[in-house]
Amino acid sequence: PKGDTVMTTEQALEVADRIGYPVLLRPSYVLGGQNMIIAFSEEDVNEYMAIILAQNIENPVLIDKYLQGTELEVDAICDGNDILIPGIMEHVERTGVHSGDSIAVYPAWNIDDDMRDIIEDHTKKLALSLKTVGLVNIQYLISDSDGKLYVIEVNPRSSRTVPYISKVTGVPMVDLATRCMLGERLADMGYGTGLYRKSPYVAVKVPVFSFEKLINVDTHLGPEMKSTGEVLGIAATREEALYKGLCAAGYKLEKTGGVFFTVRDRDKAEITQVARKFAHMGFTIYATEGTAKAFKSVGLDAITVGKIHASDDNSLSLIESGKINYVISTSTRGRLPSRDSVKMRRKAVERSVPCLTSIDTANAVADCLRSRYSPASIELVDINDLRDKKMMLMFTKMQTCGNDYIYFNCFDRQIDCPESLSIQLSDRHHGVGGDGVVLILPSDCADAEARVYNMDGTPGGMGGNALRCVCKLLYDSGIVHKREMDIKMGNKIHHLKVYTIGDKVSTVTADMGPAEFTPKKVPVNLDGYRVVDRPVEIGGETYNVTCLSMGNPHCVVFVPTLHALNVAEIGPKFEHSELFPERVNTEFVLVMDENTLAMRVWERGNGETQACGTGACAAAAAAVENGFCKKDSDITVKLAGGDLTVRVTDDTVYMTGSAFKCFDGVIEI
Repeated sequence: PKGDTVMTTEQALEVADRIGYPVLLRPSYVLGGQNMIIAFSEEDVNEYMAIILAQNIENPVLIDKYLQGTELEVDAICDGNDILIPGIMEHVERTGVHSGDSIAVYPAWNIDDDMRDIIEDHTKKLALSLKTVGLVNIQYLISDSDGKLYVIEVNPRSSRTVPYISKVTGVPMVDLATRCMLGERLADMGYGTGLYRKSPYVAVKVPVFSFEKLINVDTHLGPEMKSTGEVLGIAATREEALYKGLCAAGYKLEKTGGVFFTVRDRDKAEITQVARKFAHMGFTIYATEGTAKAFKSVGLDAITVGKIHASDDNSLSLIESGKINYVISTSTRGRLPSRDSVKMRRKAVERSVPCLTSIDTANAVADCLRSRYSPASIELVDINDLRDKKMMLMFTKMQTCGNDYIYFNCFDRQIDCPESLSIQLSDRHHGVGGDGVVLILPSDCADAEARVYNMDGTPGGMGGNALRCVCKLLYDSGIVHKREMDIKMGNKIHHLKVYTIGDKVSTVTADMGPAEFTPKKVPVNLDGYRVVDRPVEIGGETYNVTCLSMGNPHCVVFVPTLHALNVAEIGPKFEHSELFPERVNTEFVLVMDENTLAMRVWERGNGETQACGTGACAAAAAAVENGFCKKDSDITVKLAGGDLTVRVTDDTVYMTGSAFKCFDGVIEI
C-alpha cells in the first residue's frame, strides 16, 4: 500500500490527504501494535500526533494507506528448499483489529482453490527469499476493493498460533522446524510439503481480555493489541467451535434480554442486519438516537436512549439497570476516559456485560446464539485422539403425522455426541431436516433401546411417535422381526404391537404407560395432589392448566378456539416458565366431541411441531380427567400432521398410529 514517513503534524495531515483516508499511523518501532491507530479524519490525525510528539520521538511516524478486507494468517515450516503449511487461518474481524485480538478460524472458509494456490505459492517465495530455515508467520489480506492478495507482514519466527494450528492439524510444527534447523528435509519427515490436508474439525482461537483489571482502558479494539490470553474451541462445525471458544473466553451467551447499539455513521447501514438477527431471537433493541433512527428507517423497532449529559435516561443508567445483555459499540474510540463512548464501554466492563466493538464479532455472536448450541449440547472433543478424516454415517429419515426424526442404527457402531449432531442435522435449511435425532441401541432388558434428542440437542425423554418409527425400522430391516416387541425409552420399557401390509409395518399400537398427575413427578412447582383445570399466570395471562407426565412433562390447556392462537408467542412463555423446572411441552386442545380432540403443540426444544405422540396421550388423559372424554374408549386426536388414536384405561394409555420411512441417506461429519 502507499505510504510515507513524517515528523510533524503538518506533514502527517498532508500525507494522509494525499494517499486518502483511512490511513494507518504507527511509530517506527512497534511491538504488539502499540501506539498504532487507524485514522479516518483530520481530527484523528491531530489527536494522534499530539500524543506521539509529546513523547519527544526521535524516529519518524509511518503513515500507510489502510486497506479493508479479509485477514488471513499462515504459519509455515521451511527447510531452505521446501515449505509445509499445516493450514490457513481466517480472522472473523476484518483488517484493522490486531491479530492477537481477532477471532481466528481454521480452516479459512472464504477462500477458493485459486486463492489457496496463490497463498501457497507466495508463502513459499517469501520464506525462501528470506532464507528461512525453521518457522515463519505471514499475515495476508484479501482487499475488499480489488480482491487481490496483499502481505501485511512476514515474521521469520514462531507465533502465538503455532500451538493452536499444531493441535488441530496434528502437525508437530516445533519438532519439524527444529529438525529442519538440524539439517533434515521436510520431504523425509512423513508430512509432505506444500499445503497439508484439511482437518475434519473446525478450530477457533478466541482472545481473552482483562479489562476489568485495567482501569480506564478503552475496550474498543483496533491495531493496538489488548488481549492477555486466548482459548481454543474445536468442533465439527464453525458455529459450534465458535460457541465453545466464546464460552471458554468468558462470554455470557444469554439468549434473551436486551441489546444496546451505538455505532458510527459509516457502520449504520451494515449494523442493521446484525440488529435484525437479535430482534428475530426476541431481544429488545436499544440504541442511541442516530442508530435508532437508522433501525426504524428499515422497519426495525428500537428504544431510543439519550446521551449521557443530555438525559438521566442514558446509556450508563440503562447498563446499570440490568436490562442489557450485550453492548455493541463502534462509536468513537479514544485514549481519554472522559469521552462518553469510553465511559459507556467501561460501564459495560464493570457490569460484566459483553461489549462488542466490531460488527464482525457482533455478527458472529448473533449467529452463535441462533445456532441452538448450549453448554449441555456441545461435543466433548478429545484433543489427544482427533480423527484424521471425516466419518460417513448412514441414517434413515422417518415420519409419522409429520413428526419427523433422523434415525441411526447403533447396533454395530457408536455415536459419541448425538446432542451436537442433532443440532447440526435437524436444521431444515442447512441439514437433513427433522424434529431431532433418534439413536437405536442394543439393550439387555428389551429388544432395543431408543434415545431421542430434540432439535436443540437436549434429551427428548419419551417420544411416542419416535417409538412407533423405531418399531417399524427394527421390524422392516429384520433386526427384530417380531409382531410384538419391547423397546426401552425414557427409563421405561414399552410394549408394542405391529400391523403389517406386505410384511412391512403400516401401523403400531404402543403401550405408553400410565399418565402421572403428581406435581413432583411431572414436575411442576405447584402444590396439591393434582394440577387439574387450575388457573395459573403465564407471561402475564391467566390460563387453566392440567399438568401431567407421559415420561416427559406436559401442560394441557383447553381452549375455545384453536387456529387463531399465536402459539409461537405463547409457547415459549410456557416452556420457560419458572413453574416448570425441566421446561414443558404445552398442548392447546379444542374438544370437538367426547371422542374427538383437535390439538396444537409447542414442544420443548423444538417449538411448534406437526405432531407429538406423548402430547396426544397427555391431551386425551387430561380430557378424561376433566370429564370431556370417557375412559376405555377410542379418542381421535387431530394434529396438523395427521390423526392419532388414544385409549386411556385405569392402568395405562395406548396410542395407535402409522409410521413411514422417508428415505435412507449418508452424511459426512
